[in-house]
Amino acid sequence: MIIVFGILTLTVILFASDRLRLDVVALMAVLLLLLTGILTPAEALAGFSDPIVLIIAGLFIVGAGLFQTGVADALGQQLVRLAGTGEARLIVAIMLIVAFLSAFLSSTGTVAVFLPVVVSLAQRTGISPTKLLLPLAYASLIGGMLTLIGTPPNIVVSNQLQSAGITPFGFFSFTPVGAVMLVIGIVYMAMVGRRLLPERAHLSGVSRDGKTPIDPATLLALYDLPGKLARVQIEPSSPLVGQTLAQANLRARYRVNVVDVEPPASQGMIAPPQVARSGITLKPMDVLLVKGSADDVARLAKDLQVRVLATDVNPDDLITEETGIVELVLTPRSRLIGHTLREVRFQDTYQVLVLAILRMGAPLDAPTSQVELRFGDTLLVQGDWERIASLLDERNDFVVVGEIRRPPVRRALTRRAPIALAIMIGMLFLISFEVMPMVTAVLLAAVAMVLTGCLSMDEGYRAINWESVVLIAGMLPMATALDKTGGMSLAASGLTATLGAVSPLALMAGLFILTAMFSQFISNTATTVLMAPIAFQAAIELGVSPYPLLMVVALAASTAFATPVASPVNTLVLGPGDYRFTDFVRVGTPLLVMMLIASLLVVPVLFPL
Repeated sequence: MIIVFGILTLTVILFASDRLRLDVVALMAVLLLLLTGILTPAEALAGFSDPIVLIIAGLFIVGAGLFQTGVADALGQQLVRLAGTGEARLIVAIMLIVAFLSAFLSSTGTVAVFLPVVVSLAQRTGISPTKLLLPLAYASLIGGMLTLIGTPPNIVVSNQLQSAGITPFGFFSFTPVGAVMLVIGIVYMAMVGRRLLPERAHLSGVSRDGKTPIDPATLLALYDLPGKLARVQIEPSSPLVGQTLAQANLRARYRVNVVDVEPPASQGMIAPPQVARSGITLKPMDVLLVKGSADDVARLAKDLQVRVLATDVNPDDLITEETGIVELVLTPRSRLIGHTLREVRFQDTYQVLVLAILRMGAPLDAPTSQVELRFGDTLLVQGDWERIASLLDERNDFVVVGEIRRPPVRRALTRRAPIALAIMIGMLFLISFEVMPMVTAVLLAAVAMVLTGCLSMDEGYRAINWESVVLIAGMLPMATALDKTGGMSLAASGLTATLGAVSPLALMAGLFILTAMFSQFISNTATTVLMAPIAFQAAIELGVSPYPLLMVVALAASTAFATPVASPVNTLVLGPGDYRFTDFVRVGTPLLVMMLIASLLVVPVLFPL
């Protein structure tokens, strides 16, 4: 038992440190349980065949079908038409529709869809995005409390009951409690929370008054780019003449990036600048817009016989009829995370240039091609408008959150949108009326999404958050180890002896607080996998119903309001909303306390002890 608690403690520390991926930590825990002989191979690997793992993977595919066919985007555009212009009314509308979608879809995917929508609303209504994006994130978390499939913790606690041979929670068992939490969240954010949020200028193309696009000079200043853009002209005698940009390799040789190439005027006609691409062949008198330090540009000019025309480039030159600037925020499942732009060949893949990178609201000084990217990084990129428009189709690696002057076209409903919607409704019907086991209904819907062409199998695999799947599969054996060695009984007995001796309500409060505390720093799924069996065992020892105790564990796991690292959706809005850590603490802590009080009042009424 001591060994199991040691492994558990190490696992929690590694989760909180964020030094390793969550799924890697979970697999390490499984290996330690195997190597110490606490679990047999069959017991250690049982999590990978657990129905909960298949359910969560299948739900990711079903949700992706709705995103790919444009159903989710259409709902977002409907919000634009119905929301109005008042700040409080807008917050209410955003939270209602986002919570509704998050009750059935991935909260991260829902926030990814609504980020550009809410930024656009802020620009059109004159409201600071700082006031709107945190309510967006909180609504997605609260929405997970509304249904059984809203968030993995709900499925975990239901599975705990089913594993013990007890009737699990139904599809809408969470709805009454979740609805109360949603009302509290909306009223709080519309009346109090928004006033606790600062009025900050936006980093994603919106001016301080929000009514007009931010001017390029101000945006470039936010990224600390003034003084790092220059215009140079290639002399006829330059060794660059006749070379392609790939052959010139200025980025590696001089730490200078070419932004665009302006050919010389021909027969009195001025040619538009071309976005820098590796295959462009350089000609005499071509003018290059380059990004680099003054010293690096001067060294390039001296070595390669190019003439520096200007070192104080007009920021407006970056935006033309052909080219523009947008900002991208990396998503939690981005394949770019942990790699540099050079390693992933970002410029060659997307045909846009990364001008600068913001991290936690501050520009990075290191060369962009050498920066190891992290979740939540904001990339300022420049390219032609057609390429920028194509970036909107990328949902797995990044989200477009801001643009200058020319809004790209949003994804329209496809002809398969009604099919995707029908599949989703059919799945909900099968689960709600218990026509078949939940895992069967979810897998049926996932396969139907692929067979009907709502998305390809490759897109389905990319949509699955494999980190979450492996995390759950890896942590389930930990509960088995705790139970097998008596650790579960010890933890439950401790809670029962201390809090249960006071009252069952005190035990509920203790479980909520402990679960909520863990969920501010580590995965809510991992927290629930650990806390659910302890809550169940405590209920058995105290002789009370396990339903209310497991319900508060699930609810507390979704109250990740107080830190930006508590949930991927919080991190996703961190950069675009220009939030600080203290913003989450100041706004999220009172909401968390209100959720605790509401849980203690409502849950025992709906699920008597």
